[in-house]
Amino acid sequence: MGSVSLKIGDGTARFKRATLCSSAVNILMLFSVITTNLFALYAFTFSPKQHLDNPFHHPHRNISLISQHVSLIIKEIDSSQRKLAQMEKELLGYDTLDLSRPNLATELKLFLQHHQLPLGKDSRTGITEMVASVGHSCEKSADLLSQYMSYKVSGPCPDDWSLGQKLILKGCEPLPRRRCFAKTVPKPGLTSLPVSLWKPVSDKIVTWSGLGCKNFNCLNSKKLSRDCVGCFNLTNGYETQKYVKARSKNDFVMDDVLALGSGGIRIGFDIGGGSGTFAARMAERNVTVITNTLNVDAPHSEFIAARGLFPLFLSLDHRFPVYDNVFDLVHATSGLDVEGKPEKLEFLMFDLDRILRAGGLFWLDNFYCSDDEKKRALTRLIERFGYKKLKWVVGEKTDAAGSGKPQVYLSAVLQKPVRI
Repeated sequence: MGSVSLKIGDGTARFKRATLCSSAVNILMLFSVITTNLFALYAFTFSPKQHLDNPFHHPHRNISLISQHVSLIIKEIDSSQRKLAQMEKELLGYDTLDLSRPNLATELKLFLQHHQLPLGKDSRTGITEMVASVGHSCEKSADLLSQYMSYKVSGPCPDDWSLGQKLILKGCEPLPRRRCFAKTVPKPGLTSLPVSLWKPVSDKIVTWSGLGCKNFNCLNSKKLSRDCVGCFNLTNGYETQKYVKARSKNDFVMDDVLALGSGGIRIGFDIGGGSGTFAARMAERNVTVITNTLNVDAPHSEFIAARGLFPLFLSLDHRFPVYDNVFDLVHATSGLDVEGKPEKLEFLMFDLDRILRAGGLFWLDNFYCSDDEKKRALTRLIERFGYKKLKWVVGEKTDAAGSGKPQVYLSAVLQKPVRI
């Protein structure tokens, strides 16, 4: 990461096309080493023909000649390093954000500037300046980013949450901070826990801008995802029975899963939690759960917060902003199925493994297997982690949308081993 430029930090995106990049870089480095050595050999062994009989006849000229060759060597090294850096940028798919380009928002330029520490180098961290934290992929959406950063300072922010989410889905994450006041929505009628967990949420206390539906009745009539069909209906329907009553062998009852926990289950992380029902059921059992979600086609975050639960507005491409080995339980549904190359799912799984403590539970809940190959690939990936299989069920059930076609789902409860 950088200040006036968006350099790669420790994000996983740096490893895009890793094999191709590594091969090209190795070849270029080998070429540079060979060229440099040839220049050095030439510089220190070559002697002009006219000085063969008396090599010390013009010592100053010889020294000058050697200096020139050393200079050429240094220039060749610098040139090779520049070529190497440019090749790396092209292969990895990132570049710096050119702040000199026209029509770039002034606020964006200001945010990305270096900010020197007033007392110089910090003795504890070793840093000398504060730098902005902005995703490197923002370069690919510079026009949208500039639009996002165009506002009146100390005034109301534009009603553009959907623009921010669009940038996040394009890999521009984290977004830059802004110096404007976010739009506020009055939220009358909120109640305290535990009543808030199952009290219907009013249409008037959430933001509907940028969404096709403008009320929860509309949302409940749609299939938003495999895990969210009528999931905003808290008065009747399956949402009120979820995790306490099984409809198929793939549906695990929450109390049964909690009984498998080693050392107790206190805090958990839910991926793609829909309307927050998993976190609500856990809250009834004194377990705190953070729900990772975006507002794709519905105001998921506001709905979850209205229930008195914790929504985390974050895409699955982002490294989870928590320390290692902190969660007792990680719960994931078909939302775990990220698109793209297999390596993308691997990066996600390794990050989930990182935040789950040893002895903690990984609950894979009704993961949709579109074909046998996907099921085998996921099984092989899970086996690489060495988890203990406490529950493992592969079964068919009818599509929740009512098509009547049976589909294959995988449900499992796995326990993370202690690794030394």
